[in-house]
Amino acid sequence: MTYIDIDDVAPAGSGISGSSYRANGPRTGERLPLFPAMPSACAYPVDCLGPVLSRAAKAIAAKVQVPAAIASQSVLAAASLAAQAHADVVLPYGQKRPLSLNFASVQESGGRKTTADREALWPIRKREEVLHEIYVAERQAWAIAFASWGAEKRAIEASKKLDYDGRRDALRDLGPEPEPPLHPFLVAADPTIEGLIKAWANAPASLGLFSAEGGQFVGGHGMTAENRLRTAAGFSECWDGATIKRVRAADGVSILRGRRLAAHIMLQPEAAATFLTDPVLKDQGLLSRFLVASPDTLAGSRRYAEPRAEDDAAIRAYGARILALLETPWPISTDRSQGLDPRALPLSADATNLWRDFYDGVEVKCGAGRDYAGIRDLAAKAAEHVARIAGVLTIVENINAPEVRAVEMEDAIVLVAWYLGEAVRLQEGSRTDPVLLRAQALLNWLQLQPGGEISFREILRLGPNATRIKKDADQAIEMLSAHGWVEETSKRPRTIRLLGAEVGHA
Repeated sequence: MTYIDIDDVAPAGSGISGSSYRANGPRTGERLPLFPAMPSACAYPVDCLGPVLSRAAKAIAAKVQVPAAIASQSVLAAASLAAQAHADVVLPYGQKRPLSLNFASVQESGGRKTTADREALWPIRKREEVLHEIYVAERQAWAIAFASWGAEKRAIEASKKLDYDGRRDALRDLGPEPEPPLHPFLVAADPTIEGLIKAWANAPASLGLFSAEGGQFVGGHGMTAENRLRTAAGFSECWDGATIKRVRAADGVSILRGRRLAAHIMLQPEAAATFLTDPVLKDQGLLSRFLVASPDTLAGSRRYAEPRAEDDAAIRAYGARILALLETPWPISTDRSQGLDPRALPLSADATNLWRDFYDGVEVKCGAGRDYAGIRDLAAKAAEHVARIAGVLTIVENINAPEVRAVEMEDAIVLVAWYLGEAVRLQEGSRTDPVLLRAQALLNWLQLQPGGEISFREILRLGPNATRIKKDADQAIEMLSAHGWVEETSKRPRTIRLLGAEVGHA
C-alpha cells in the first residue's frame, strides 16, 4: 500500500508544497499593477476521476474545447447527484457524511462552460423525461382517487346516521388522503432555500442545484442582504445532510429528513468574486463547502475540430453509468417525510490510513504563516471533501461496493490537493476581489478607446457591464487612480484620461 504525503501530490506551483505564492513587487514608474502576478492554473488531475468519469471528462473537454477542469467538475457533480441517494460515507471517527458535493466553476463569458455542462447532464435530463411520463400517468390516477376520497370524506362528515363513534370509525377506515405523485425534476437552476424546502415535501429526496448561469443564483432573491444568511445556513444544512426544520406562519411546520442536494454553479469572474469573497457566506461556512475551479480560458486556441467517434463513445458510456445509478431504486422509506435511508459506506483499513495522513498533513499547513493560513475554512473541511469524493468514485465504479478502497482514496486526495492549491492561487492572486475585477475590466476598455480620454457619462453608457452603475464605476476609477492608471481631467463634465505613453494591459 502507498501512503500519500500532501507534498508529493501537489502540482508544482500550486501553493501546496513548500511555500505559497508570493505577489510580485510593484512595477517601477507611476503605474502599479492592479493584481499581483499569478501563475497559470495547474493542470486538473483528470485521471483521478476513475475510468468512467475521466474518459468522459476528457471527451467533453475535447469535443466542446473547454478546460479539463470545467468538464471534470461537470461530470463529477453529475456523479454526485446520481450517487448521493445510495450511500453515506463513514468517516474514521464513526460519523456518516452524505456523498453530496458542491462545485463552483469560474470562466468568462464565451468559455463554453454551459455547453460542457449540457454534455455532462444529458443522463439526468433523460431520467427527468421518464419521471415526467410517470408523473402524467400517476397524476391522473391521483386526481381521480383524491376526488373520490374527498367525496367520501364529506359524505361521512355530513351523515345523519352516524354518531360520534361511528363517524370516527368510518374516517379511520377511509384512511389518509392520497398523496400526490412526486414532481418530475432532479435539478433546479436557482431555487430559494424557502422555495426548495416547500417543494421538497413532494419532490424526489435527492436533487441537484445546477446552474449554468450562476449569476442568477448569486444575484437572486435568496442572496439579497436580508436573505443571504438564511440562504447560506439552509444550503449548508443540505450539504451536511441534516434534518431540515422550518416553522412559518403561512406554511406551518416543515420537517424534512433524508434529503440530499448536490450543487454545481457556473460563474463569470465578477459574479464569482462577489460570491467567493462575501463575508457573510464565508463566516457562515457555505463557501468552505464549495470546491472552486477557475482555469485559464482556451479562447484564441479553439480551432474547429471534427467530432471524434471515441469521444462520443466515452460520453455515452458515462451517461449509461449515471443513468443506471439514477434508475436503481433508492433506499427510501415508505413514509415520504422520512426521505432517504442511504446505506453506510465505510473506509477500508488502507483507505483509513491514507485519510488520516492527509488529515494530519493539511492540519499542519493551517498554522500561522503556513500554506493554508489564508484558506483555513476550506482546509478544515478538506478531509471531509476527500471522503465524499472517494465515496462518489466508489459508487460510480460499483454501486454495491462494500467499502471505499485505497485506490479511490488516493485519487480523492490528489483531487482535493488540487482544489486546495487552486484556492491558494486565487486567494493570493486577489482574483476574487470584485472591485479589482471591475477596475481591470474598465482599464481594458479604456485602453481600446481612441485618444485615451472619455467622459464619465460615456463610461456609464458604453463601458463594460461591470461599470454601468455609478457606484461601481466610481470604485473602479478610484482604484485605477490609486494605481496610477487614470486621472480626472475635468469635473464638469467629468472626464477621465488614461495615463502613460504606453498603452497595454495591466
